[in-house]
Amino acid sequence: MPEALKEAVSEQSATGAPAAKPAEKQEKPRSLWSDAWHDLRRNPIFLVSSVLIVVLLTMAVFPGLFTSADPRHADLAKHYLQKPNWGSFFGEDWFGYDIQGRSIYARVIYGARASISVAVVVTALVTILGTVVGMIAGYFGGWMDTLLSRVTDIFFGVPFILGAMVVLTSFEERKLWVVIIALAFLGWTSIARVARGSVITIKQADYVMAAKALGASTTRILLRHILPNAIAPVIVVATIALGGYISAEATLSFLGIGLAEPTVSWGVDISSGQEQLRNAAFVLIIPSVMVSITVLAFIMLGDAVRSALDPKLR
Repeated sequence: MPEALKEAVSEQSATGAPAAKPAEKQEKPRSLWSDAWHDLRRNPIFLVSSVLIVVLLTMAVFPGLFTSADPRHADLAKHYLQKPNWGSFFGEDWFGYDIQGRSIYARVIYGARASISVAVVVTALVTILGTVVGMIAGYFGGWMDTLLSRVTDIFFGVPFILGAMVVLTSFEERKLWVVIIALAFLGWTSIARVARGSVITIKQADYVMAAKALGASTTRILLRHILPNAIAPVIVVATIALGGYISAEATLSFLGIGLAEPTVSWGVDISSGQEQLRNAAFVLIIPSVMVSITVLAFIMLGDAVRSALDPKLR
């Protein structure tokens, strides 16, 4: 038996008290992302919005799990503006039928694909473009910062919906990719400004100065040191903006400038249902409610992420 253990045993037998326990290992401090995830898991707003978004994304990717009806199948003689049958949960006639005798429930399920696809792709494009522009302007400064900032101001000064209308009217056929290009062409300015401000703050940090002193290349500094620490506010803005792009797609389709038949989307259904507001309001209200729920879910998610990533709000 080792001498230290013999002394501890003899001390315990002499005094009747247990020997002192070794100091417990201190908990390792969490990083920004792990700390944010720790807070998000306890935020009811994050949990509710995440469940809604998972359901909506499942609808967009696997619509066949929710309905077997064809959203383009029309039976005008039998189902012309047939009212909703609220008792048939997840049935073809649950939300009724539109002016062409098509199932509104099936069109709501399949319409999620186009509306959410536009928003997700546009968000990805504007996040990449805005982050690159903001990082270059914020890191290099000087004339490059001045040039990129003025270009950003020019695009920022163009009204978003009006500018998208001008871009879309220049195309004869407005398909899905055309709407994506129009929205991404004008939507990157907010993220560029956020990324620029974040990079200007971070590039003065000690670890960035140390990396420069050690001879690290500009690409390595931007990708390994600045981008991981500047991306948090960009993610927040992008998450909130995603809901706005769903609303923008619906608005453009409502005005007859965005997606059009035979594409199935919530905006197209809202546009076609506005004429039936007085005698069959459900044709307009149901897809409008779906747009509102989706936009609200992404805004709630973005707000929860912002609260978790910004220590000043705690």
